Amino acid sequence: MEVLPGQETLIASWRALAQLSSGARVIRRPRSVAAVFPSWAPLNNAILLGPAEAEGLRAAGTELRVVYRIAGIESWGLWLSSRATALDAPDQVGEVPDFTRDTTTLVMRLPSLEGFGEHANVIRTSVDGASRAGDEPVPVAELGGDDGVAGLHGWALVRDGVAVSGAWSCIHGRDCGIYAVGTVPQWRRRGLARALVEHVLADARSRGARTASLQSTRMARTLYESLRFAAVGRYEEWLSP
Repeated sequence: MEVLPGQETLIASWRALAQLSSGARVIRRPRSVAAVFPSWAPLNNAILLGPAEAEGLRAAGTELRVVYRIAGIESWGLWLSSRATALDAPDQVGEVPDFTRDTTTLVMRLPSLEGFGEHANVIRTSVDGASRAGDEPVPVAELGGDDGVAGLHGWALVRDGVAVSGAWSCIHGRDCGIYAVGTVPQWRRRGLARALVEHVLADARSRGARTASLQSTRMARTLYESLRFAAVGRYEEWLSP
């Protein structure tokens, strides 16, 4: 199985986030690495590390079912990494026994952080506050402060005292991973997400990062390409039964 650029940064972000969530942990085994978050359902995902062939998939699936069952988690995702750079390219496997095909996210990488500037209306906040700001307007007073986990930062873009766009980032080595970029629906198409990401990139460079990585949906791809990110692979995501 391909190790995609930014994968170790993604795993490092899971470990950082686990410090903020009760009972959470990251379990790495020869066939897979699993993010186990009993109180944070969207983060319950595992990356297959071995080859995507029938025997390896069955063995990894069996191991992961035990891991998530012990944690009391009923639903989780299994991600298969691929070097395909088109969202509509054929899957590398036709089926994963007992799993349902879900979505595909594009892995994108930025080879240089030069040329980006900070924006005065972007502030550092808690990861929880940043997550909320991507879905609904949040008064600045309710965002919370930095979580105090090394390398992990929440970000929010503020308009008139209200956060209307959010993301979080994790610096691992010289790479900055950017995650969960979102803008409140009524504030979209105004360049806010772009300004937010530019600020995160500029801040990361000032902290020693030299590259950046993220996962993109189909809708966000054009934005990231305009920021010089290029597709380097994808995760084909399958849901547990």
